[in-house]
Amino acid sequence: MLTKEVRSMKSEDTKKDYQDIEERTFNFAVRIIKMANQLPSSPATFVLGRQIIDSATSINSNIVQARSGVSKKDFVNHMKIARKEAKETKKWIQMIVASGLTTQSKIQPLLDENEEIISILVTIVKNAEKNQN
Repeated sequence: MLTKEVRSMKSEDTKKDYQDIEERTFNFAVRIIKMANQLPSSPATFVLGRQIIDSATSINSNIVQARSGVSKKDFVNHMKIARKEAKETKKWIQMIVASGLTTQSKIQPLLDENEEIISILVTIVKNAEKNQN
């Protein structure tokens, strides 16, 4: 079951915290929603808030669809869409900061998490494409 809290499991080999990408992107989307709800009310915030919520929630949605896919090709396709949505979310975060709706320091943890999610999805897509053949 997905939770707001980070579910940590210790890997015997790496001794690093591990969180499933589906759960991680769910938690990320929830954080984006909360951030968007805290932005000052304005016409720009309405548009940017809607866009970033759409792209951030789509990351998780596509991962869920990928795991429910009927073929390896379907899995790869949905993971590529998730990766695309993660990159789009990064642009919306940058635009929110550039337009002065929040500060870089307030939003940096979300940007850092977004970068890590993009990196993970890049790796998943590369490995899935290798194993597809």
